[in-house]
Amino acid sequence: MALVRPEHPNLAARRPRLVVLLLLAFFALQLLVFLAFRAVRPPPAPASAAAVPVLASAPMRRDENDSRCGDGLVYLYDLPAAFNEDLLGMCDALAPMYSLCPYLANDGLGFPAGGTNLSSLLPRQLLGSWYASDQFALEHIVHRRLLSHSCRTTDPARAAAFFVPFYAGLAVGRHLWAANATGADRDRDCVALLSWLHAQPWYRRSHGWDHFIALGRITWDFRRTTDAGWGGSFLTMPGVANVTRLVIERDPWDGMDVGIPYPTGFHPRTAADVRAWQRYVARRPRPRLFAFAGAPRSAIKGDFRALLLEECQAAGAAACGALDCAEGRCIKNNALVMELFMGARFCLQPRGDSFTRRSLFDCLVAGAVPVLFWRRSAYRQYGWYLPVDGREGEWSVFIDRDQLRAGNLTVRGVLAAIPESRVRLMRKRVVKMIPGLLYSAADGEGLGGGMKDAVDVMVDGMLRRVAEQRPRWRTT
Repeated sequence: MALVRPEHPNLAARRPRLVVLLLLAFFALQLLVFLAFRAVRPPPAPASAAAVPVLASAPMRRDENDSRCGDGLVYLYDLPAAFNEDLLGMCDALAPMYSLCPYLANDGLGFPAGGTNLSSLLPRQLLGSWYASDQFALEHIVHRRLLSHSCRTTDPARAAAFFVPFYAGLAVGRHLWAANATGADRDRDCVALLSWLHAQPWYRRSHGWDHFIALGRITWDFRRTTDAGWGGSFLTMPGVANVTRLVIERDPWDGMDVGIPYPTGFHPRTAADVRAWQRYVARRPRPRLFAFAGAPRSAIKGDFRALLLEECQAAGAAACGALDCAEGRCIKNNALVMELFMGARFCLQPRGDSFTRRSLFDCLVAGAVPVLFWRRSAYRQYGWYLPVDGREGEWSVFIDRDQLRAGNLTVRGVLAAIPESRVRLMRKRVVKMIPGLLYSAADGEGLGGGMKDAVDVMVDGMLRRVAEQRPRWRTT
């Protein structure tokens, strides 16, 4: 016989109670899930995690005052003193012709210009921004500026780029003219530096792609190919192949070289100082059409600088001012150069012993328009600092040196044919460029007012470069 389950006598009375029970069960389940998730905590990081480099592609933490460092932060290695500070202590023996001690004073800026010939030339309120600076002090100047830069971090785990404050120019330079120095002597400090650097975990992480160094000598002083050749071989060593080299003269065929300005004597502390200087050079009377400062090389057949001195003499003193820089005269008394350039609308810039000269930057800071005869003297050197790629004519004049040698044109004829309205525009462009060519004496936030000096431009360029090169890290 089949069993039959009897129906509930009152179904309508049962439904409300069932709905209430279901709702209570649903809310109880939601409460349990919420409490369970609140109880979950991420596992703590291991104690050794801070010592292990992480990929720079990970998000970077920022301080609250890092808003101007949007592309990242820079870490400065604390090198053993033998690679920088100890070299400064040898200042009397670093160069054969003169002591570098006066030029390495004041953190590489040199002795103040007050009391020198510059004091009678410069506006009194700006005299404190001028120093007797030397190009060989560049490494010290850049190091000092980066130590107080607002985009510096003391935590390597937070850095996007790494600066190596090795004074390679001073290390190699002290052996360049020593009678008994060997190739091994000129390379010893560089080999030791690379041995130290390659042991650092942050270098091993990227094989050097996010590292950079500043060199106070031209690139050719570090590219010796034979033991008996000139200079050191630092830049030919495999261990530096991926490191960006910021040099006063670059090798146009080496993509790891980046040209940076030669130091001039102007090291302002504020944007107001820079603007005051810009107004001064913009308004200063310039009675001469062009000027040239340089030393002829009588031992060189067809010396081009001798040709330019002849051009200047032929133009007459009213049109051209000339300064013979033989026997280091212009190095010892830079006031002579600045006075010359500030009295002319154009300044002639042939190649020096190499393709570049500090004189180019003295000319620009003086507010004069440079006249170039080799493209490698500027156009193929300083892409981070000077408008190039078709904009060279905004701030400079290029004269074909072969046409000049052949007598088919004259410097005076070329420059006098430029309309005065265009000359004014070129000089205005040059004056506008001045801030980015200076190594300021500022600390912390820099010049202020949104104005960037040469080191600010350097940091921005290096951080962009690191971002572009990061994909190479895993293939090198």
